Amino acid sequence: MTRTERIPSFSKAAAAGLILVLGACSSDNTGTVIPFDPDPQTGDSIPALGPAVYNGADFEIVPIMEGLRHPWGLAFLPEGRLLVTEREGRLRLIQAGQLSEPLQGVPEVRAVGQGGLLDVALHPDFENNRWVYLSYATWTEGGNGTTEVARGRLEGNALVGTEVIFTAQVHEMEMDAHFGSRLVFDREGYLYVSIGDRRSPFRAQSTGNHHGTLVRLADDGSIPESNPFVGDAEALPSVFAYGIRNPQGLTVHPETGDVLWSEHGPLGGDEINIAHPGANYGWPAITHGLNYDGTPVSDKTEAPGMEQPLIHWEPSIAPSGLAIYSGQAFPQWRGDAFTGGLAARTLVRVEMEGLEATGWEPVMADGWGLRVRDVRDGPDGFLYILTDESEGGVYRLQPRSD
Repeated sequence: MTRTERIPSFSKAAAAGLILVLGACSSDNTGTVIPFDPDPQTGDSIPALGPAVYNGADFEIVPIMEGLRHPWGLAFLPEGRLLVTEREGRLRLIQAGQLSEPLQGVPEVRAVGQGGLLDVALHPDFENNRWVYLSYATWTEGGNGTTEVARGRLEGNALVGTEVIFTAQVHEMEMDAHFGSRLVFDREGYLYVSIGDRRSPFRAQSTGNHHGTLVRLADDGSIPESNPFVGDAEALPSVFAYGIRNPQGLTVHPETGDVLWSEHGPLGGDEINIAHPGANYGWPAITHGLNYDGTPVSDKTEAPGMEQPLIHWEPSIAPSGLAIYSGQAFPQWRGDAFTGGLAARTLVRVEMEGLEATGWEPVMADGWGLRVRDVRDGPDGFLYILTDESEGGVYRLQPRSD
């Protein structure tokens, strides 16, 4: 099969050199980026929250559910309930302020280090087939940690018929880090899965494994014939893009249909990228980040045949979760990208003009101080966030009611 032609890069002349720090933000939102935390599973309990103001846009942060153990992913059920994952291995339902007991039918997960139960997504035809998809860290037969995807039908408070549809092919290593992983369906019904490099950077430059890749599958886990590396004997046919470090945000643009992801760099070099079939995103051959000891990862930030990010950060904000806002509650934000900040401990807004980034700012007022693990564009027109804390929660951003 002829390899799919890669979509040409959008013009990023302004965004390619965009290196913004908190000091460049408005006077109401100045602050200091917290240095990268090598153990992103720590966190404090939730403080009392009050109204916050962002650049004249009044909003309040409304608790939907608190007391969750490191919530990681969120999905909106059509009947108004929420599905939320807890990294330790529990899938919960939230309805009318009530939290269910853990649902049955969830696969056993590797809840060690950065691993555990990660993302949750619904099939595009969920109302008819009730399929729920989960990504999580697990063990291979040799005891190696890897990323896996399973699906089951939601019936009552359980997943039934749960089956594994994808297991990332990675090399044996004991690292419990950089599993990824987010899930999203595009407009054609293909499932995208983001896979981290498992802290084996050089393997991210190969399409013969799943280290540092974006994978595209059919809804049953089979390989679409239109995938860019189908027919390449040296590549895994599920790979859609590669050269990625640790992607923890994934979304589909509501207007263009493009798939975008947010990605952790090392010390600096966090990114948002647009997915092009067969594209190489450069890690670790090119990067804007440094090793944790301050030495260079690479002496190059660009190279022929390697994509440039839509936006990158120095120092790190540790982005997690990604959404393009499409609601009516905050018209001045419509079309902008939002990502969580684990190290920055805030929600981050990236100002967008179409598919180009023109700037970014932290959304939360000073004093928030919580690690934002995920952000979702809610069907009710509001933004929802998850906080990665031992007493984490689900919160809604909505216009102030007073």
